[in-house]
Amino acid sequence: MASTGKRNGGRAGREPVAGPPCPAQIDPLAALRGPGDPACDVYLTGTVFLDIVFTGLDCAPVRGTETWARGMGSSPGGVANMATALARLGLRTSLAAAFGDDHYGEYCWDALEQGEGIDLSPSRTVPGWHSPVTVSMAYEGERTMVSHGHEPPPEEPAPDCPPRARAAVASLTPGRSAPWIAQAARKGTRIFGDIGWDDTGAWDLAGLHDLRHCEAFLPNAAEAMRYTGTDTPRAAAHALAEHVPVVVVTLGAEGAYAVDRRTGETASVPAIEVEALDPTGAGDVFVAGFVTGSLAGWPLADRLAFAGLTAALSVQEFGGSLSAPGWAEIAGWWRRVQSVESQEPSALRRYGFLTGLVPEEAARPWPLRRAVPTIGFRRSA
Repeated sequence: MASTGKRNGGRAGREPVAGPPCPAQIDPLAALRGPGDPACDVYLTGTVFLDIVFTGLDCAPVRGTETWARGMGSSPGGVANMATALARLGLRTSLAAAFGDDHYGEYCWDALEQGEGIDLSPSRTVPGWHSPVTVSMAYEGERTMVSHGHEPPPEEPAPDCPPRARAAVASLTPGRSAPWIAQAARKGTRIFGDIGWDDTGAWDLAGLHDLRHCEAFLPNAAEAMRYTGTDTPRAAAHALAEHVPVVVVTLGAEGAYAVDRRTGETASVPAIEVEALDPTGAGDVFVAGFVTGSLAGWPLADRLAFAGLTAALSVQEFGGSLSAPGWAEIAGWWRRVQSVESQEPSALRRYGFLTGLVPEEAARPWPLRRAVPTIGFRRSA
């Protein structure tokens, strides 16, 4: 949703957050910043859900019975998963979204703006609109979700939206164009496109009208092969590279494969073996990691490895935005894997670029628990 409503953060009496996100300890673009740079590193737009996640379930709930969960967390979800992942990696993130004027919307707004340092000045509060809600039950490494939402508010064009930004993450819709994507591209914004499952079954690459504005396209293997009619993910990546400069095809447990048509580079990075508790939001975290490395100017293989690492760290925790790792978790993981005596030397070399990137003092005990079991605490007067 590329719409804006009230200014000054969309809520009376609040100023938009400026500067780098507070929770991040490292600015990956520090060496590249200069006068005249956009105030925003990454712009994105979409729908924010309130996510309520039940954990500690031994099995799926049985019909006709009451099941107690040993844990629970609540957090903003939907497009907030991506926004949070970007902000925790140190990118100045701006989000345009509609928020309900109910308590759920208030909680999500505060969690993103105050908790994550995300700029919500392009966002707006919609009077009388109920916030969409998703309840997720995580068990056996998977999750079952139930969502509810009212008809979304109509889009409201704004001449000053989208803001000037280094990059934008766009969810491409088959058969439809989003005007803000072309506007952003004309301003010099680098567009990173992802895609969801084509429910129409057409899988027509020509129907992805906004792909021509993208610098990078990041589908999963099944999506890539269906759009190109190829038999292997690698063949699909090379076929897609005829339409977009950089293609990244995610391969699930097998890692990811990428092609950069401009340089002729290819890269294949295996997945990190972890005990997956909840895959919610892992795809968003992967994209956030790849965008971070791209804006920082890292080699293709390093960008791919970093994206895979951040996604792997996220699936070891429950929830979407709750599980998005920051530099503290990345530093903690890097320190931990180097201490394992039986560690494969070639695997350590693959992530050696972290040595000069993550200072030792950034490390904290890993993993870091972020779950909050309430919608929000009542402030004392």
